[in-house]
Amino acid sequence: MSLQYSLVVPLYNEEANIPELYRRLRGVMESLEGNTEIILIDDGSRDRSLMLLRDLHEQDARVSYLSLARNFGHQVAVTAGLNFARGEAIVVLDADLQDPPELIPEMIAMWRQGYQVVYAQRSQRQKSGGGSA
Repeated sequence: MSLQYSLVVPLYNEEANIPELYRRLRGVMESLEGNTEIILIDDGSRDRSLMLLRDLHEQDARVSYLSLARNFGHQVAVTAGLNFARGEAIVVLDADLQDPPELIPEMIAMWRQGYQVVYAQRSQRQKSGGGSA
């Protein structure tokens, strides 16, 4: 099976967001043409994030996860995910849902038009109630 898309999501102490993140990513994946994988990178979380990632992996073969030994920071976690991504196109987004997964199809459409890099910039960031990646 060749992969069209890899969704790379670094996270740190996001146990409260993981179920909703997965629900929304799954919805996006089902709307895309082509095979998609989700790579979740636990950046040394101290909460139950890693346990939830393991459960998701067991439930859905499209989900894989990496567990870093300690908190190395957002950029290292993203790099780790990029190193494991197998898709033709890679989408990186934060686990705090400040980056709406529902924009992924629009970004993919831009990529299909020939753009090599598509970058979304939010006009306003909501206040975060928990940890962030």
